[in-house]
Amino acid sequence: MITLKQETLSEIYDHAKDELPNECCGAILETDTGERVRRCGNVQDELHEKDPDRYPRDARTAYYIDPVSLLKIYRASEAQQLKALYHSHPNREAYFSKKDKADAIAGDIPTYPGTTYLVISVHEDTDRRSIKAFAWDETAKDFIEVPLQETY
Repeated sequence: MITLKQETLSEIYDHAKDELPNECCGAILETDTGERVRRCGNVQDELHEKDPDRYPRDARTAYYIDPVSLLKIYRASEAQQLKALYHSHPNREAYFSKKDKADAIAGDIPTYPGTTYLVISVHEDTDRRSIKAFAWDETAKDFIEVPLQETY
């Protein structure tokens, strides 16, 4: 299970809505004073433009966290806990795709052990939104959906 503050959830929903029609991506760090959302750039369009064979999808259906943003998160996580990584699925449901899983695993272990992955569903034409959380299950050797609890 992962517990997130209402303000944190609102902030990542806003990020997802701001980036429509593209996918957003970011991280949630646990600090001494609470949760901190770090918005990251999605460089998928740039990668797709430079090498469409290697990166056939654009930012409307995929994300690739800007390496500079990722490095900043990695450095920040030395002093703060990386609680979650998140990305959105614009105009689609929240689910952990095969690509999401492949990107979250190095070999047969999670890239960021102990980190939960959040997938946010947002829709352009409505206020409909949802979020699902996924965490590594050592027994299953796979990411499974876990409960998400909102706190105030």
